[in-house]
Amino acid sequence: MSSEQNPDAPETAGPRPRRLTYAAGLTALEGLALLVGGVWVLVLGITGDPDDRQQAVTGGVTLMVLALLPLLAARGLLGRRSWSRGPAVITQIMALPVAYNLLQADSMAIPAGIALAVVAVAALVLLVNGETTRVLGIRGPGNAEKGARK
Repeated sequence: MSSEQNPDAPETAGPRPRRLTYAAGLTALEGLALLVGGVWVLVLGITGDPDDRQQAVTGGVTLMVLALLPLLAARGLLGRRSWSRGPAVITQIMALPVAYNLLQADSMAIPAGIALAVVAVAALVLLVNGETTRVLGIRGPGNAEKGARK
């Protein structure tokens, strides 16, 4: 089956662009942070003395499930799958309000907010870069027919 018949087939000609690798790395980093945070909240909910044990366990499991989106997107980006850019961009857009809320805190959360904002903006820039979209085989509006005629 050729890449024309399967639009999700990766373009294996040539090395993977560094921008794509960096975007995948930043997305994976966010996914790992969510996973670690979820495990931490879950363990504290089970072993600690939370105000509401059920809420702590639910929050931990929710964070671990949410970690799947950026982790799968990062894997797809490394494999040059065109579907992976959407979940990666969504992850970055969702991270920006979280970073803003962390920046509004009067605590140790401010450095975490700065770091999250920098990672999210950097990943967004890398994901919407023209080279990244070309390598992933993403065509913009009005270009769908040009790619179909090839």
